[in-house]
Amino acid sequence: MRELHLSRFPHRYLASMEIRWILGLGCALLNSCQTTSLTPPGQLIAASGAVYKKVGEVELRIIPFYPEGHCASDARPAAVLFFGGGWSGGKLDQFEPQARYLASRGMVGILADYRVKSRHATTPFACVADGKSAVRWVRKNADRLGVDPNRIAAGGGSAGGHVAATTGVISGLEEPGEDTSTSSSANALLLFNPVIDNGPGGWGHARVKDRYLEISPIHNISPGAPPTILFLGRNDRLIPAATVQKYRDQMQAVGSRCDLHLYDGQGHGFFNQSRNAQHFYLTVFEMDRFLSSLGWLEGEPTIAEHPATR
Repeated sequence: MRELHLSRFPHRYLASMEIRWILGLGCALLNSCQTTSLTPPGQLIAASGAVYKKVGEVELRIIPFYPEGHCASDARPAAVLFFGGGWSGGKLDQFEPQARYLASRGMVGILADYRVKSRHATTPFACVADGKSAVRWVRKNADRLGVDPNRIAAGGGSAGGHVAATTGVISGLEEPGEDTSTSSSANALLLFNPVIDNGPGGWGHARVKDRYLEISPIHNISPGAPPTILFLGRNDRLIPAATVQKYRDQMQAVGSRCDLHLYDGQGHGFFNQSRNAQHFYLTVFEMDRFLSSLGWLEGEPTIAEHPATR
């Protein structure tokens, strides 16, 4: 595990990291390749998003953030990002800063909604089913998003990190009746203080009880698990450092990559742009380096030049 030293980063960026997102700044930087209507094959899905799933009267949407000049004929890597909130709440735009940054680096950043208890009276199993549906929908519609179907990451924080992790390591828990001929498996995982142990003593066990073996990522690691980067604050009161260290060790034991970054003095949610500018910077920097090592991004991280850090 690589230690992080703040001296590695230019002081002028770390000292003045009031992050202000200018509403309307081109997440997509709209251009002639993009459309604002329902899109047939070969035309890019609008930056306003699309419904990826309907359950009863509930419509779940994805919101894409495109690189400048992006076209449907492109085949760029993508990241589907899920908000946190204990499977009970949360806001779709939590990972908008990360999605915008990835778009600025040439990926397609995608925010995905999913059902939660407070709004839809659902269980964690529905959250997982929605996460899998979102990844499947992105892959199935890769030619309308300008996405490479073999380079789709899933990411998220806390319970959203759990949803993301399940798309990489858990088989089953698909939406009943959904066409599973297109895979719902992510090709890489970007996990921010994720809920990864739902077993006895783990977070959320009271919600899943005896079914924890079906839904707990740490209990389902097997050969072929996708490369993963995992961030955690050492002062996190919900996710012990020992849990993520065990997860990393189990990933390595089956021959899968798991980069673990621990941050002294930081608690749950420390990576959020609105809460902790410095650690938003640090985690995005390492996320960029990880994706670059997979060949999904080129060049050095540009987080210091991005509007998020001005």
